[in-house]
Amino acid sequence: MASVRAVLIDIDGVLTVSWRPLPGAVEALREIRDAGLMVALVTNTTSRTRASIAANLDDAGFPVAAEDILTAPAVTAAYLAEHWPGARCALLNSGDIREDLGDVTVVDPADTDAAVDVVVVGGAGPEFGYAALDGAFRHLQRGARLVAMHRNLYWRTEDGLRLDAGAFLAGLEQAARVEAEVTGKPSPAFFAAALAHLGVGAQDALMIGDDIESDVLAAQRAGVTGVLVKTGKYLPETHEAASGTPDHVLDSFADLPALLRGSADQ
Repeated sequence: MASVRAVLIDIDGVLTVSWRPLPGAVEALREIRDAGLMVALVTNTTSRTRASIAANLDDAGFPVAAEDILTAPAVTAAYLAEHWPGARCALLNSGDIREDLGDVTVVDPADTDAAVDVVVVGGAGPEFGYAALDGAFRHLQRGARLVAMHRNLYWRTEDGLRLDAGAFLAGLEQAARVEAEVTGKPSPAFFAAALAHLGVGAQDALMIGDDIESDVLAAQRAGVTGVLVKTGKYLPETHEAASGTPDHVLDSFADLPALLRGSADQ
């Protein structure tokens, strides 16, 4: 902890819920910035572009810009360009993220007559109806690869927990007898991309999130110090049943500066 130079921060459930700031989050991020620590906001959010997220957070008072944000769609675009250049991709996602997908060729997943090389699954929403899911299944049956931006089963909104794409992804995998290539958290490649973006090693970074498996334990497996917050999607039963133990547990992101100050004093 004493060597921390950079902080990786999940957004939804850590800084905000339904894009509204959690108590003390704005002030805590400003204090972390003022302390000279590098910051990357790392999110599996697939409903907004990096520019849209940055504008929303800036309006709420958070000191962030688009270049501070690393999203699952942006990492997915880089992954597709490296591993499947020129592929025709059927995108199943709720929200317009095409700006962050760059040159990826996107076709309608419900167009079962289209030639598709890769089925790309983002975040769940009304678009995840029978026709779209069945269309994706038919593309997979014909040999398309399956790439998922994340495996999140649910997320927290101001109305409570809502079902996410991981539940549908499991069904597609079992029905088509394929395994998805995951590009967002908890993929090691996602954390590697975040560290490379900041130019720091894993031993110099800390990850703070509300998802114990995808945020915290996945970061720890990548060599990053993991901090779990009891906000957002946090549930005591999920914490108890987790596959590992966080390095630190805080009530909220507002408590992070005190944790960092305490480590610096030791």
